Amino acid sequence: MKKLILLFATIIFYSPVLSAQIQPIDPNGTTFSTYLDAVNNPEKVVRLKLNNLQEINAITNWNKLSNIEYLSLENDHLKELPEFITFLKNLKTIDLSGNDFKQLPKSFINLQNLEEIFLNNEKDLDLPNTLKVLSKLPKLKSLHLENDNITYVPSEILNLKNLEELYLTNNNLLDIPKIETLEHLKYLDLKQNKIKPELQEIKNLNFGFKVTF
Repeated sequence: MKKLILLFATIIFYSPVLSAQIQPIDPNGTTFSTYLDAVNNPEKVVRLKLNNLQEINAITNWNKLSNIEYLSLENDHLKELPEFITFLKNLKTIDLSGNDFKQLPKSFINLQNLEEIFLNNEKDLDLPNTLKVLSKLPKLKSLHLENDNITYVPSEILNLKNLEELYLTNNNLLDIPKIETLEHLKYLDLKQNKIKPELQEIKNLNFGFKVTF
């Protein structure tokens, strides 16, 4: 009997449809940890991490998940972003790292409350057009472009007027990006690039923001 119970618990635990991870929900510390919780209590979901396309396609009432502030679709290998994202009006952070799309859809500008986006491990990303879309998000403060095989930072980055943090770790940059005109920038991460040591000495100059190599 004990073996049957253990087997049943194992099946539930590893079920791909039930493996969505929903974390910190309300001030009382309630935590949802299954896909079914998201379906049955959509208005209470604040953080949601989906691990595969089956989970993404299984949820049909995205418009009811109106209180989500954090969404991760990391390593889902999406060819394009699902339309449901545009319904998440309160979204503040989104992790789209490790997917296969080339650029963000124009409808992405509906996320007017977005503050942070992760676009790491996106080797085929059309960065200029992606930055054009991101420039339409007035509250965007933190941009992660790590391990994206970037050789230069396009001038479109200068349109992200409210950007405070830019992460460019583990790319192929040879020079320090010309982003001094980003008035609100506080932190620039250039670790694990190909910037020569003599150029790194420029960090001693007053950029108005912190630079790490």
